[in-house]
Amino acid sequence: MLLRLIYFLILLFFLAAIGVFALQNQEAITLQYLGRSVSCPLSLLIAIVYVLGMVSGWTVVGLIQRSFRRVTERSSQ
Repeated sequence: MLLRLIYFLILLFFLAAIGVFALQNQEAITLQYLGRSVSCPLSLLIAIVYVLGMVSGWTVVGLIQRSFRRVTERSSQ
């Protein structure tokens, strides 16, 4: 029970820190890539980059695990 409370407090602190960061970084920035430009708040851009990083990380880990599984299955046969 005490451990759940500690985890909850850590999560609450983390969410509060994210909220403060988002509130303090509302200025719009312009991102230019391949001749296109997009204006959005800095906090939104950081959140998008974070999510894209998670997705690409999961993809790489999945490919490595699948390759490792295939190699170990072949060697055990």
